Amino acid sequence: MTLSPSNGTVADLAVEQVPESQFKELAQRIAGLRDACGYTADEFAQKLGVDPVIYRAYEQTGFDVPASLLLHIANVCKVDMAELLTGTNSKLNNYQVVRAGKGQVVDRFPGYHFQDLAYGYNHKIMQPLLVTLDPSDEPAELVTHAGQEFNYVTQGTVVLVFADREIELNVGDSIYFNPQLPHGQRCGSSEPAVFVTMIAE
Repeated sequence: MTLSPSNGTVADLAVEQVPESQFKELAQRIAGLRDACGYTADEFAQKLGVDPVIYRAYEQTGFDVPASLLLHIANVCKVDMAELLTGTNSKLNNYQVVRAGKGQVVDRFPGYHFQDLAYGYNHKIMQPLLVTLDPSDEPAELVTHAGQEFNYVTQGTVVLVFADREIELNVGDSIYFNPQLPHGQRCGSSEPAVFVTMIAE
């Protein structure tokens, strides 16, 4: 989990190392925010629709917290996602320009990279993310979250996986869907696949 803005290219993100201390800081912010909102860990896990054992692991380590869950936590506790990620308030209220390659890296799984495209904007009603998927033979991990989601493919092929079907999306294709359905994305091309996603609650 890199909390500072990236100055590199998409390719640079794949090799960037993430200090463990940043994961621990994220875990502490999640736990502190949950406590400030008056929930026990089990109550908060139920509120978020997450298995309590998995949620407690997020509070202990900060590893592998899905970006969609971070957004859900921020919305439940009425803070901006950037504040949860960095511990500082977003300042911008009129507009924010994010230049190519300058998005803030907010979440990372092996082969799955996110950049926040509105990290400095306060009181967002949607979360725009640039997502890069590395080619892999691994199946997509299915997740669920509240709200609505939009994906638009800008490079390669993205396979959107639901529990009962797969939908192949190529450059210029888009999909708007209910993310309360178990879903995941995987790269369907030999080159990395890139898509823009908008998540709104």
